[in-house]
Amino acid sequence: MKYIIWITSVIFFLAFVPATAQDAASPPEGTTIDEVVAVVGKNYILRSDVESQYLQMRMQGTIKGAAETVKCQVFENLLFEKLLLHQAALDSIVITPDQVNVEQERRMRYFIQQFGSQEKLEKYYNKTILEFKQELHDVIADQMMVNRVQENITANTTVSPSEVRRFFKDIPRDSIPLISSVVEVNQLIKKPPISPEEKFEVKERLRELRTRILNGESFEALAVLYSEDPGSAKQGGDIGLHGRGELYPEFEAVAFKLDPGEMSELVETEAGFHIIQGIEKRGEFSRVRHILIRPKVSPVALAEARSFLDSIAQLIRVDSLTFENAVRLYSTDPSKNNGGIMINPNTGSAQWSVEELDPKVFFVIDKLEPGEVSTPVLMEDEKGEEAYRLLMLKKRTLPHRANLQEDYNQIQEWALQQKKQEVIFEWIKKNANKTYIKMYGEYQQCKFAQSWF
Repeated sequence: MKYIIWITSVIFFLAFVPATAQDAASPPEGTTIDEVVAVVGKNYILRSDVESQYLQMRMQGTIKGAAETVKCQVFENLLFEKLLLHQAALDSIVITPDQVNVEQERRMRYFIQQFGSQEKLEKYYNKTILEFKQELHDVIADQMMVNRVQENITANTTVSPSEVRRFFKDIPRDSIPLISSVVEVNQLIKKPPISPEEKFEVKERLRELRTRILNGESFEALAVLYSEDPGSAKQGGDIGLHGRGELYPEFEAVAFKLDPGEMSELVETEAGFHIIQGIEKRGEFSRVRHILIRPKVSPVALAEARSFLDSIAQLIRVDSLTFENAVRLYSTDPSKNNGGIMINPNTGSAQWSVEELDPKVFFVIDKLEPGEVSTPVLMEDEKGEEAYRLLMLKKRTLPHRANLQEDYNQIQEWALQQKKQEVIFEWIKKNANKTYIKMYGEYQQCKFAQSWF
């Protein structure tokens, strides 16, 4: 069942198979280039659909098993997709052009970022951005409808505690997964304020650079030398094409008004201070370069923050102050609102596997016992600004076989996923039997996971 659900997450990528790869997969001269291999309701599957997905898997190195077997799995994935599209039509599910456009822009931005620039993306695939969008519009609309129907099918699926226990009991003893070490960590962050003097100094440095550019020096060269944006500095400050809503509001408000070659006054954002120069505009996209300089916390203020946290740690160790109260009273970070819990962005929970932790954090908490507080640790926040923090190891589990006492939430998620798969199996069985489905060619001989007739 994994490969049936998998299909809804990869449809988009198939439109990006390079022309050279498509040529490599072309059949010998004199053979049929393409043909319909299945019809599901009013939707059809082409031989090229199967071959393209198989080729993409081969390029990604995700193929396991003989080619014929994998192609049969891809074919069944497509049957499932077309059945979902058929249901979307019956349910009158509508995806608006605005919804498609938002998703389309998000994916295009992702691909441009992966390649480094729009030009590199267009050159690699020998297609313009406009051609990409035209090809992807219907693909994305179909995928969004497929996802909507699949979500509707499993929307009301839940598992009770008894079902979780039954699920775990049915796992063969020698197949119970091994759970790696998991930790829960709390933090108290003390970030010193940036002084007005430091901000003034940064603005003066940027004004000097702006004057040098106006006097004829290269913006790109100065960006390489002085910009503190590591992602764009080595590109001469070029941040590539961006649509609206992707950048800091203050930055974007200026960037989209600049003509090619025009340079802004100083712009302040959460990241620091910028000067921006226009490069080009393409429809709804703007491309600019910038020089960023970040105001720094003074060494004196950092030393004071470290000393302050050291005194707080001493109070916690002698039980004069709880860690939770110290966080509430003294933390300067938004995590103070949840008691200083470090939230794992991958799961949204407080639990971290050792592999997910920042090595600098792991190095500190690895030496702590549960409930113990660290000495002040220097850190950088997401904007690259320095601060100090105390870390408290709240909980640590050792590597072990999964059990209901320590890993109930994880086992519950496994049980829920299995139940959702069973619901989808039943849905396919019920709806395939009342939908017109016709197969042609060699794929009729496939051994399917589901009964499609």
